[in-house]
Amino acid sequence: MDHFQFKNGELHAEDVPMSRIAEEFGTPVYIYSRATLERHARVFREALAGLDKPAHIAFAVKSNPNLAVLRVMQREGYGADVVSGGELARALAAGMPAADIVFSGVGKTEAELVMGLEKGIGQFNIESEEEGLELAELAAARGLRAPCALRVNPDIDAGTHEKISTGKADNKFGVPIDMAVAMYLRLAALPGLDMRGLAVHIGSQLSDLRPLELAFEKIGALLQQIRGAGGTVTHVDLGGGLGVPYRAGEVMPSPAEYGHMVARVTRGWDVTLMFEPGRVIAGNAGVLLTRVVRVKRNGNRVPFVIVDAAMNDLARPALYGSWHDFDAVKPQGTRMVANIVGPICETGDTFARDRETDALERGDLAVFRTAGAYGATMASSYNSRGFVAEVMVDGDKVASVADRILPAEITAAERVPEWLD
Repeated sequence: MDHFQFKNGELHAEDVPMSRIAEEFGTPVYIYSRATLERHARVFREALAGLDKPAHIAFAVKSNPNLAVLRVMQREGYGADVVSGGELARALAAGMPAADIVFSGVGKTEAELVMGLEKGIGQFNIESEEEGLELAELAAARGLRAPCALRVNPDIDAGTHEKISTGKADNKFGVPIDMAVAMYLRLAALPGLDMRGLAVHIGSQLSDLRPLELAFEKIGALLQQIRGAGGTVTHVDLGGGLGVPYRAGEVMPSPAEYGHMVARVTRGWDVTLMFEPGRVIAGNAGVLLTRVVRVKRNGNRVPFVIVDAAMNDLARPALYGSWHDFDAVKPQGTRMVANIVGPICETGDTFARDRETDALERGDLAVFRTAGAYGATMASSYNSRGFVAEVMVDGDKVASVADRILPAEITAAERVPEWLD
């Protein structure tokens, strides 16, 4: 459920009409619903209530790193799953305690490892033995022991898009499961590390719980092997990846179904379980509001509805061929079939082909739904278009949570060396 609904013939964000947002902030603009974020955070937390063990939930910052979004998650008691020093800084700025931050990612730099150590974060998810050795040396030099989990690659096909699959043997993430026991024990012997657990994350936008269940079963067996060899495991990070419906009527596994599966598979593990939801919290909590530039009609061919949003604002369709429902803000009851495209000088700047949609004309407002995750965070300034604005609604209130960055501001940060004068 989300809080983007039609009232009196116009799409609203909670109690704010979309036309008001367009008038105040311009288009394109991302719109986040506080009520939806809070509802999804609570539904996910409640889905884990049946566990027989403690649970730690860390919001996947990469899905939506906006400070206002992170503050909502912090107020809901969520920690942060970060994959860069920049995300770590954002989580701290949003008020998330360092002890509730998990640092994942395959390419942490020395500076980022040091930053995590000095901030006192709760856990590093180590992605290779080489990373573990480097972190141990950095921690020992500072008289510290870094709390760590070893990320394992279980070689499970998540059944999702190949570019967001992370748990197969040929993906870059984690260590091969058949090497994990010996590696874990070697790392646990290092004075700079507190090896306390295992981590697994097989991909994003999963539409089937079975691959997750298979991965968790492998982790459970690995847990017993490590304990049987004398190792200590107190935490298991089960990652994230639960999918959300992008098409009206699409059905995905619910957080409740996920929670029941986790409770069954992990029964008796005697650990603290850790979770890293992102898309399932933020995806349907945001939309991208856009305005039609013009409708290009080419005889008997399918017309092009050209909007002022582009692939630099919402990259997922160009990157993954992803679907986003597209709705008029004030539908008139008539329909059309059109190609929905942006103004970027790339054929890839196409949001939808042969899409049946509300009839639209120049100046009409429309939204791309389910754009709250992996939307603004993946934006670029391609074609010197600048960066899209972001706002958040709370009932009948609306506020800017990220200013539009104009092309002139980007140009102002560039320099022409004097030897080109």
